[in-house]
Amino acid sequence: MDILSIVGLLLALVAILGGSVAKGSGIDALWNGAAFVIVVVGTVAAALLQAKLQTFIHGMRIISWIFAAPRIDTEEAIEKLVSWSQIARKEGLLGLETLAEQETDIFSKKGLQLLVDGTEPETIRNILEVDLGTKEQFDLQGAKIFESMGIYAPTLGIIGAVMGLMAVMQNLAEPDKLGPGIAAAFVATIYGIASANLFFLPVSNKLKMTIQSQTAYREMIIDGITAIAEGENPRNIETKLRGYVL
Repeated sequence: MDILSIVGLLLALVAILGGSVAKGSGIDALWNGAAFVIVVVGTVAAALLQAKLQTFIHGMRIISWIFAAPRIDTEEAIEKLVSWSQIARKEGLLGLETLAEQETDIFSKKGLQLLVDGTEPETIRNILEVDLGTKEQFDLQGAKIFESMGIYAPTLGIIGAVMGLMAVMQNLAEPDKLGPGIAAAFVATIYGIASANLFFLPVSNKLKMTIQSQTAYREMIIDGITAIAEGENPRNIETKLRGYVL
């Protein structure tokens, strides 16, 4: 569980709600149904328009990564790779067949199976890099859904404010409605700018960081499995892979 994401979201709420109370507006002043529809529904509509359904669904699925990213244990992976290299050195690549069947990580399992099949090192690298690139690109497209929403939301906030002011201008003959009407118009701007800068863009950036970490992890797996295929010394493999540890 990523405690920083939870703290960040809570502080974002405190900043907006607390700021509204401190300024004397009150929390009730932040709610406006029309502004919500224009900004939030409009932002989602724009995101749907630009993305494929599969990409949009994937983006909604991986949002959970900001709280609980897929587990990555670099030390454990290095130990496994070194162990595999030792087995391959003593028993040959066929000695890894049982381990390939038991491996739970799909990416590592594919690499092990390629090893067992006697695939050439360069071919193993090429196959795994294609898998890695495809996975990374798909995940990044999902993260960019939130980036795009962070771009659209402020503009829709301005549209909501303008539409609200248009409604105010139609009631100039009733001065008692001008103040509340103008305040409601600017709620849309708050929705747009706050949602973009306190949610959509931070979520996109955090997802991209998570994807980057996963990519580096899989690159390490590729290097380790390729080194095993090339018959490198287990100690040299470990030394090489330690370069991935910060």
